[in-house]
Amino acid sequence: MCFLIGGVTYGMVEIAVRGYTHWSMVLTGGAVLMLLNLINKSRDVSLFVKCVLGMVVITSLELAVGMLVNIRMGWNVWDYSAKPFNFLGQICLHFCGCWLLISLPAYKLCDLISRRFSLRKDIS
Repeated sequence: MCFLIGGVTYGMVEIAVRGYTHWSMVLTGGAVLMLLNLINKSRDVSLFVKCVLGMVVITSLELAVGMLVNIRMGWNVWDYSAKPFNFLGQICLHFCGCWLLISLPAYKLCDLISRRFSLRKDIS
């Protein structure tokens, strides 16, 4: 469920912000939320550290996908070349900050998904 909800949610956010998305971003959004859900299960880690880890995960996946779809395949899904502090036009400092902030509601979404779709039934 995390993959499906993450993919659809990220695709909708991108459409709302940019006006369009690409199917590779839907897959990336699904993978991101699955990984964030794994991080979120660590109860002994502070929320701030989880958000920093979320930023690192999202930025890393963005770089990996960008290297594949933009540089290797030439699809030009995005290009951050004009942004300061960018790396190969695939990641940039500005969006690292965005991913840090977006991690917080993403973890809340993970909590909601876990509660709603948990297979474990509490017996009272």
